Amino acid sequence: MGTDPPTEQRPHRRARALKFAGLALAGALALGAGAAGWAYWQLGDNITSVDIDSALGDDRPARGTTPGQGASASASASPLPTGSLNILVLGSDSRSGGENRALGGGDSGGARSDTAMVVHLDAGRTAATVVSIPRDTLVDRPACPLPDGGSTRPASHAMFNSAYEVGGPVCAVKTAELLTDVRMDHYVEIDFTGFARLVDVLGGVTVTTDEDIDDDRSHLNLEAGTHHLDGTEALALARTRYGIGDSSDLGRIGLQHTLVKALLDRIGKQGLLTDPVKLYEAADAVTSSLTTDTGLDSPAELNRFARSLQGLSSTAVTTVMMPVVPAPWDADRVVADQPEADELWASLR
Repeated sequence: MGTDPPTEQRPHRRARALKFAGLALAGALALGAGAAGWAYWQLGDNITSVDIDSALGDDRPARGTTPGQGASASASASPLPTGSLNILVLGSDSRSGGENRALGGGDSGGARSDTAMVVHLDAGRTAATVVSIPRDTLVDRPACPLPDGGSTRPASHAMFNSAYEVGGPVCAVKTAELLTDVRMDHYVEIDFTGFARLVDVLGGVTVTTDEDIDDDRSHLNLEAGTHHLDGTEALALARTRYGIGDSSDLGRIGLQHTLVKALLDRIGKQGLLTDPVKLYEAADAVTSSLTTDTGLDSPAELNRFARSLQGLSSTAVTTVMMPVVPAPWDADRVVADQPEADELWASLR
């Protein structure tokens, strides 16, 4: 049977054990901080940003309500913004890469913006309006500045989505502002890969279709009814055009609106905006496929923006399409239907 060590040795051993525990705790904290710092850097490094404000200068529509600081300033050193915002959101196939091409995206020589939406957040950010601009809309495309100091050539009766093709995000924003006379406070662009990854991180989305869909080009085949779609299937639904209605871009916009609300429902059910781990997973999935203006190009800014939308539910989101009519000189294209289109844009200023 063993004997206890002398009493005077016990404090020494206890102190040494506490010292080791302290060192281990400090090391764990340092590793944790280092991992968090690496993750923060990794997300920020993923994002591509464009300084649209500097490129376009002051010759733009007036700003709407300046993003507010909310009524909770006394409760927080950095309260969430609550002011109204207008955001131009583009879905593109502009990124090269095998994964994007496998999903139907283009290569580096064929930049296109297949989806264009102006998202208006009301003051308080508990309601929103999403206005789709058909890509086949004929517009006056302005001269747009290029990074090399030159500019694109203006054009009349140009397709709206050609602005992105000839001048990138800056020209897309300038063309949208000329069309709407609405200041775009932010710009967000996501490509095919990023959209599919986001849907998969959320665990898929549930949508209901009113008619059968059989589109060989988007590779989507669905019977009318309710379906739970993974990322690849959701992307195919967003791109479906030839398997529904009159095979025009206008029919596709209706499906895209269905997806917008399905995504919002899923985000709410997953608690994405209140769960830092889930929010990081979603951000990690999407940031490598994300382009923003410089006001949203860091994880901190994106996180703050996302958390400002916690009170927004799909039932408070109105989805509409800019009123259009067939172009008198081209039945395959559309033009803004006036004065209805101007009245819609005026409601968002």
